[in-house]
Amino acid sequence: MTATIRILLADDHSVVRAGIRQFLERAADLRVVAEADDGAAARRLIAEHRPDVAVLDIQMPRATGIEVAHWCRANHPTIGVLILTAYDDDPYVSAGLAAGANGYVLKTAAPDEMVQAVRDVFEGQQVLDPAIRARAVAREAAYEPLSERELEVLALAARGYTNKAISAQLFISDRTVQGHLAHIYGKLQAATRTEAVTRAMALGLLAAPDA
Repeated sequence: MTATIRILLADDHSVVRAGIRQFLERAADLRVVAEADDGAAARRLIAEHRPDVAVLDIQMPRATGIEVAHWCRANHPTIGVLILTAYDDDPYVSAGLAAGANGYVLKTAAPDEMVQAVRDVFEGQQVLDPAIRARAVAREAAYEPLSERELEVLALAARGYTNKAISAQLFISDRTVQGHLAHIYGKLQAATRTEAVTRAMALGLLAAPDA
C-alpha cells in the first residue's frame, strides 16, 4: 500500500493556494495537512504538523520561502522542501538551492509535474523545473568539466569545510586546495565559494548539502 505524503502548502495568494492544493490532492498518495499564507505561519505549521514535504512560494509576507527553507533545513532536516514559484531568475534559483531546498519548480509546470516533484522530493531527490534545467544545461556546455578531485573539493566546500579541513580530509596541502578552488571558480565562472556551489547544484553536478 502506497504511503500518504503529508504536505504543508505555503502561498500568500489564497486562489493560487487553492488551485495548487486541488492539483496535488488529485493524486491518491498526496494530502495537504496544513496551509499557510505567510512565512511565519509556515514555520509555525511545519513545527506543529511535521509534514513530509513543505511546498513554499518565494515571495510571502513575514518571511520569504527562501528564509523558511533555510529555517526548515536547520530545524527539521528530514522534511523535504520544494520551492514552487513564478520566479525563474537564476539568483532566486541559486538562493533557494543554497538555502537547502530539495527542489525548485515553476508554477507554470503541468499539474502532473508538480505532483511528481513532490514525490521526488519526498524520496530525497533533487528536482529542478525542466525550463531551469534546460538553461543550466545550455550554460554547462560553456563550462570545462570539473575533475573528480575538483568535485571532491567542491562537495566538501558545500558542506562548510574550511580549506584547512578540506586539506586534512583529502590528505593534500592547503595550497593544493586553493589551487583546486581557483580552477573550479574559473570553470564555473564563479567569483566566490557560495556562487560556485550554487552553480554546481543548478547544473546537477552537486546535490544540495545536508544541514
